[in-house]
Amino acid sequence: MLVTGLVVRPGPVGGWLDALGGEPAVTPAPTVTTPEPSPTPVLVAAAGEGSAPDPATVKEVLDPLVDAGALGSTVNIQVVDVATDTLLYERNSDQKTTPASTTKVLTAATVLAARGAAYRLETRVVAGAAPGEVVIIGGGDATMAVEKDDKDLFPGAARLDTLAAQVKKALGGTKPTKVTVDTSLFEGAETAPGWGSSDVSPGGQVARIQSLMTNAGRIQPVHNEFGGDPRYSDPALSVGRLFAEMIGAPESSVRRGTAPADVEVSASASASAGPSLAPGTELGKVLSPPLVQIVDWMLEHSDNVLAEVLGRQVALAAGEEASFEGAAKAMGDKLTELGLPADQASLSDASGLSNRNGITPDLLVQTLKLAAGGTRPELGNIFNGLPVAGWSGTLETRFATPSDNESAQGIVRAKTGSLSGVNTLAGVLVTKERQILAFAIMAKGGANSVTARQALDKIAARLVACGC
Repeated sequence: MLVTGLVVRPGPVGGWLDALGGEPAVTPAPTVTTPEPSPTPVLVAAAGEGSAPDPATVKEVLDPLVDAGALGSTVNIQVVDVATDTLLYERNSDQKTTPASTTKVLTAATVLAARGAAYRLETRVVAGAAPGEVVIIGGGDATMAVEKDDKDLFPGAARLDTLAAQVKKALGGTKPTKVTVDTSLFEGAETAPGWGSSDVSPGGQVARIQSLMTNAGRIQPVHNEFGGDPRYSDPALSVGRLFAEMIGAPESSVRRGTAPADVEVSASASASAGPSLAPGTELGKVLSPPLVQIVDWMLEHSDNVLAEVLGRQVALAAGEEASFEGAAKAMGDKLTELGLPADQASLSDASGLSNRNGITPDLLVQTLKLAAGGTRPELGNIFNGLPVAGWSGTLETRFATPSDNESAQGIVRAKTGSLSGVNTLAGVLVTKERQILAFAIMAKGGANSVTARQALDKIAARLVACGC
């Protein structure tokens, strides 16, 4: 049935329509500090408001594209008109399939719902049991930089050298003798079921998941879009050694351990306290950027380590253990609390690197619809971090080939996903009739990842161009 009438501008994505037409939004969305500016300047102008898409026309347009051999043997897909909640197209949309990094859409939604956009992660140092001993306590902030101007891998991140300066001042004349690294916040295995040996450091896509690390475990603050980033084999101990050097403690003194049982939460100790520092006295503390920025970085660059530490924040907020299992349970419970069908997800990790994950297109689309609808404002922050076609993140070089795909540059915002034989894309777009569509395309069996991604992009670009 063809539905006519004006577009209802839902939630945070309503302003995109105004940006497309050069009009001011009627009610501007609250400004959120993000690592980079809004992609509005690259959005392509669209025609005036028109009719809602017709499911029969969408089917006629998409069927040949979904049947493309480049996508492989199985394609699970769903497309929904956000404004009218009309199902426009689906194939196997209620069947779980390997999601790859589109899993991060669920991670973003659940952590924003659990913690809120303004939440910050703490890294603290307290006095140890003996004079000169300090304990650095990992609070799960994987974005921490090593020093000033650390190539800004995560702009505005807390810094290890700042923490070291606080501790040196607090110790006064007491010589640092030992650095204990406390990573007890996170529990269980440090790698997930379904991760291969090549996935993990030193040259893979992820580090061992620990509650203390710098630059998400990377040895250098560099993010490579393709291939792995060299990472420390033991990120927490590596932080301990760097910290020991900064405060003048022997590198050989760095050990794993836990903070004194009765940690005193207080202002940083004064320099005059010197040798009288009681075990557990706080010597320094640094805070991460707001959680919304970490979510942005996680989505834009598909950072697996950030996804895993954010999943553990969902667990901690729910009182579950901060482990892969605890995160999976807490994320499922949070999805249910949000009114989403949690039974449509089986999770072994929060990043999508595991080949044992299973998620349906329907759950991804419902999550995106909820985020766009305005009833849960905190979820709208997802759209700040979703890569923009031809402009940012993992979509920066996408939607270029074949040339027909270029029409969607600046208009599609979506999370990518890629594993061996798996290629996925889930996000939102604006059609030429100014309709906002949410979609999830999950293909399995494609032999060539390059041609498979182009085929995925072609589906989204066709939806942008046709209006239907």
